Amino acid sequence: MLAAAADLDDGPRAKTPATERMCAVTRQVRPTGELIRFVVGPQGEVVADLKRKLPGRGLWVTASRALVTQAVRRRVFAKGFKRDVKAPADLADAIERLLVRSAQDALAITAKAGQVVCGFGKVETALKNREAVALIHAADGAADGIRKLDGLCRQIDGETAASRDFPRLTALSSEELDLALGRSNVIHAAVLAGSAGQTFLSRCQILVRYRLADDGDATAAIAGTPINTPKDVADDAADERAADEVRANAHDVEGLGRLNG
Repeated sequence: MLAAAADLDDGPRAKTPATERMCAVTRQVRPTGELIRFVVGPQGEVVADLKRKLPGRGLWVTASRALVTQAVRRRVFAKGFKRDVKAPADLADAIERLLVRSAQDALAITAKAGQVVCGFGKVETALKNREAVALIHAADGAADGIRKLDGLCRQIDGETAASRDFPRLTALSSEELDLALGRSNVIHAAVLAGSAGQTFLSRCQILVRYRLADDGDATAAIAGTPINTPKDVADDAADERAADEVRANAHDVEGLGRLNG
């Protein structure tokens, strides 16, 4: 617990990495999966180390937009690192964009693994055949289609012996789903069983928790038991290769626009 109580860690190469750390804003000790690690970059800038692999001593903040915003406003990074560091005013927005991209990349890999189906009819069939492990709605999707598919999920919940809800995700917009899946006008999708899908679900949960101010609201935003994945099941190198391929081919999809625009 001594390691958890320290403001700064000794980097990812520490001999005994802690499973808990103290949030530099709230001063509360939390599991590392619920925090974001920050390091100081070569130009003295604050860098979010989402994969917890960057060298240097790290400072931890609860993965919450509100708390990251507080950390910038209260100059927590300068105090924690005990030096003059650059923490941009839009750091909270930049982190959200990184988390969205991380979820998109994981969804792209899940689709390449054949663990995603798209379109109302295919999703409905996957739900009825008990092949789906999670339901995805575009955040800007029409209420009627969402209501019908959610009704099927509730039927599955009622038939399941275990007392857990079927995960229903609305973390990404239709445009963000389009970019991840390499097709246009994705409103509904279903995740099928497999390790890549679990990685995507875990990253979505992190994104939702980050957007909301407290854990209770975040849990409510993802219907279903929280998905506890200590680290990504997919290999990081494979993640990057697949994500690069998705980006390279994005311009071939009509109506998607430039991925980095």
